Amino acid sequence: MKLQRLFGAMLLSAFVLTANPASARDPLATMLSGKSMTKGKKLERAIEKASEHPFGSAKNPVRAAMPTGQRAYLSRLRCANGAAPTYFRGGSVGDSPYGNIMDVYNVDCGDAEPGSVEIFMDMYHKGHVESAPVPGFTIMEP
Repeated sequence: MKLQRLFGAMLLSAFVLTANPASARDPLATMLSGKSMTKGKKLERAIEKASEHPFGSAKNPVRAAMPTGQRAYLSRLRCANGAAPTYFRGGSVGDSPYGNIMDVYNVDCGDAEPGSVEIFMDMYHKGHVESAPVPGFTIMEP
């Protein structure tokens, strides 16, 4: 009898979780799944508005797919002398224009242009691979 009640409780729990996924109730769960809080037409409008600002700035962060996407993007950047910059994550710095947590990376070309810069990134864009470089850099193909 206890086994039947336990099994019934497990089925009910599975139904509740399937019918009402955590991501629908919990913004953090949505972001941890790699998805942006802003979607569809609203995301398109946010991208258009953000494009009025310098790419890679806090008002127009580079969109990427999770930390691996951020590092892949930064690894494809090239300084004016053709060398890859060094970089390190400075931390999370608040909300992006897309409603997600935003990170800042300190990117350094040494004596080459553009020197040392901050690049703001939003890693909650599952499947997105950015092909445009931030100002002062060129970028390799993915």
